[in-house]
Amino acid sequence: MSHAHFIARRRRLLKTIGDGVAIIPTAPEVVRNRDAHYPYRFDSYFWYLSGFPEPEAVIVLVGGKKPKSILFCRDKHEEREIWDGYRYGPKAAKSAFGFDAAYSIEQFDKKLPELLVDRDTLWHAVGHDDAWDARIARALNEVRAQARAGKRAPRAIHDLRAELDAMRLYKDKAELATMQRAADIASAGHARAMRACRPGMAEYELEAELSYEFRKRGADGHAYTPIVAGGANACVLHYVENNKLLNDHTLVLIDAGCEVQGYAADITRTFPVNGRFTPAQRDVYEIVLAAQAAAIAATAPGRHFMEAHDAAVRVLTRGLVDLKLLTGDVDTLIEKGDFRRFYMHRTGHWLGLDVHDAGEYKIGNDWTTLQPGMTITVEPGLYIRPGADVPTELAGIGIRIEDDVRVTAEGCDVYTTAPKTVAEIEEVMRHD
Repeated sequence: MSHAHFIARRRRLLKTIGDGVAIIPTAPEVVRNRDAHYPYRFDSYFWYLSGFPEPEAVIVLVGGKKPKSILFCRDKHEEREIWDGYRYGPKAAKSAFGFDAAYSIEQFDKKLPELLVDRDTLWHAVGHDDAWDARIARALNEVRAQARAGKRAPRAIHDLRAELDAMRLYKDKAELATMQRAADIASAGHARAMRACRPGMAEYELEAELSYEFRKRGADGHAYTPIVAGGANACVLHYVENNKLLNDHTLVLIDAGCEVQGYAADITRTFPVNGRFTPAQRDVYEIVLAAQAAAIAATAPGRHFMEAHDAAVRVLTRGLVDLKLLTGDVDTLIEKGDFRRFYMHRTGHWLGLDVHDAGEYKIGNDWTTLQPGMTITVEPGLYIRPGADVPTELAGIGIRIEDDVRVTAEGCDVYTTAPKTVAEIEEVMRHD
């Protein structure tokens, strides 16, 4: 993604803030234990506006008649670069990332009050980080203390996230291309896991297959902690232990996606450990697959966000009646919410720089209307926990099927391609 895209986003936001000032810090480094850190990952809002990869950095956008974008970042430091790697430093960062000015991060607290003087509005992520709230409050109070000298502090403070969320909801061509690459890599990882799977393997061995494929193909790594859930573990929605053995004649559910240049893919596939579905497993799987097809058909411009969920719920509820797990009229069962015993989550979410991406799901009392450029997941499932009223052949079956979908002018495009039908899965898992 070229830096022209980031510059254009900053200019667009500068128009939004008028005569105000916007402050967007990146994420801090986090210590794991002693002097070892967690792998660094930038703040998504900061990255969206800069593409700058280093920690200890802040963007300040100053609106008005002469708008400008300013970067504060770490100085060049020869000794630290020996230990930690290359640093741009303000001079090189200004040129490389298209900022109007760049300063040392050490100057931030001194310069911020100067930038706030006589500005109408301050924009930042109010309440997101107590330390940053306090830091900005000190700068505001420093300006207020100079009121007798004719200096005025911003009188209004707005939450910048609302404006950035609205921008991030619509992906441009460069973003969609990056997300396609992430989807292609993640799809290959799921196919690799299917080919490798055998009874007696551990869940973490399949996780390793995914990690290998992701990194081999150039992804930054996992976009979130992967779920590799064999058997009844699949009925635990956020199962992440991934340390049990995979048993013959059971299913394994894998929810895993990679990240490329900050953008996430998010795929779930469920398949038989031994490569062949039992009749009961196939029956449940086909219901979930049909529910996903119905949800995808309801994903199009002008349709609201919840229509896909409603379509999936109807198919799933009808299927639960066919399986004799529920009894009664489908409409009544949906109205009463009886299906939630076996399907307790929504059918999708926004996808982008965050796996659960920025964007409003409701505007006032109305669900958000889908428009071209929006990207979502479609992920119905059924989770049949053992119970006295559950047939033995269905007990412990957990199935979720998830794909990534972009809304287009004509409808939608499913852009993840991991094997999904029963025939496709059994073919890729053939062990002869």
